[in-house]
Amino acid sequence: MTPDEYVLSLVSNYSVSTGSGSAAFQAAQKLYPTIKGWAGKYLLSATFSGSYAKSTTIKGGTDVDIFISLDSQTPGTLKEIYENLYSYLDDKHLSPRRQNVSIGLSYSGVSIDLVPGRKQAGNTSDHSLYRNKANTWTQTNVGKHIELISESGRLVEIKALKIWRKVHYLDFPSFYLELTILDALYNKKKNQPASNVWTVIEYLRDSFSKARVVDPANSNNIISDDLTSAEKGSIVSVAKNSVAQANWGSIIW
Repeated sequence: MTPDEYVLSLVSNYSVSTGSGSAAFQAAQKLYPTIKGWAGKYLLSATFSGSYAKSTTIKGGTDVDIFISLDSQTPGTLKEIYENLYSYLDDKHLSPRRQNVSIGLSYSGVSIDLVPGRKQAGNTSDHSLYRNKANTWTQTNVGKHIELISESGRLVEIKALKIWRKVHYLDFPSFYLELTILDALYNKKKNQPASNVWTVIEYLRDSFSKARVVDPANSNNIISDDLTSAEKGSIVSVAKNSVAQANWGSIIW
């Protein structure tokens, strides 16, 4: 088996079903009345986002992300909105978990991340989100994120690096990882998965820790600030070890 065949086979093995017949879709549909019950008249929409919407989902990751778009007139601070959703889910005995911009829970056997965001006023699809880890807020555009990644032509590499992240137990936010992959593969040919994955791992070893990664939907939102120096150091360390391996089976499996 060639390196390309190995990477493609691995990505295939980690593939998950999507669409209306998938467990993730069905669970999200069942959860919608709960979302509607919390948001009430301020709910604009609850749509798939994250890896599910970008077609970069792998087994063992969050099964589905749901972006909850709230009207610009929704009362309270962004932190209050975030905490109110957490309390509502807790009262429903859904065992919610505070994460960064999302609240995680397991529902109908599916791992779901809920991301509440308040729409900016005016004719825009930009939203403001609370960032729990930094106790601050940020403006972004989830739709632009989905379009950028899903149309990047790098879905195989993204899935492969998500597998790499998973098997090495790394804390590496998905959008940060996706943008890093796009940067590392800028001007690189497509349809050479193994070579491209190797290029990304070398980039993680050599350039990642000092690279400034900016939200393409908001230049004031510095995505690379989402990890501490120590957390970045863990990623660099694993990348160094991966580059030193003699075969692909010891790098990603």
